[in-house]
Amino acid sequence: MPDFSRGFELAEALTAAARQLHDTVTPDSTMSTAVRLAVRLLPGAEHAAISEAERGTHFRTLAWSDEVVRTAHGSHPGSDHAPYWNNLWHAPVVRVADSENDAGASVLAGLGMRSALALRLRAGKRRLTVLTAYARKPHAFDEAATRIGRLFTAHVGLALESVTVREQLTEAMHTRDLIGQATGILMERLNMDATEAFDSLVRASQRENVKLRDLARRIVDANHPT
Repeated sequence: MPDFSRGFELAEALTAAARQLHDTVTPDSTMSTAVRLAVRLLPGAEHAAISEAERGTHFRTLAWSDEVVRTAHGSHPGSDHAPYWNNLWHAPVVRVADSENDAGASVLAGLGMRSALALRLRAGKRRLTVLTAYARKPHAFDEAATRIGRLFTAHVGLALESVTVREQLTEAMHTRDLIGQATGILMERLNMDATEAFDSLVRASQRENVKLRDLARRIVDANHPT
């Protein structure tokens, strides 16, 4: 018979986690919240991290649950940090049952991490973002942990997408305000109308090979020295 009470508890825990994730205001704070929640939600998890890799060239850790995993990741930088990640380009989940018996996870064994559950958050043609849970004992992550992990990372992915869009919109609004202020300054200084001032700003941006936003900021800052 299905264990409905356990199912309801899991649903409540994931709902609470989703609320916390969607209350964050930057991608960094979303990821920091996600790794802390991963340790609490995923059965068997003792540590967690979110990392990003580019095919064969780059690896960096974006968030970590504690200093143990931060130190572990920092001591083994580079693309060889987690060879078992290669499977994540083609599959959403990779489990390491016992790093001491897995040639592709020898780095984990050297760090005292016997088990790992790697869950793909984002995958592009060259860039991969992964949430990984770790445990010091072997065979820590079973099928239940994997299912919960996939449900959880779905919430993390949605929250990251949402906060990234909000951040981009905020930056776009700020950029629009800057350009509007710079255009107003040129109108006043050079006795131009709005179209002429904006065209002048665009031409200067192209001539100096400077982003329009950066040029506008320079004009505004020069007009309001601190």
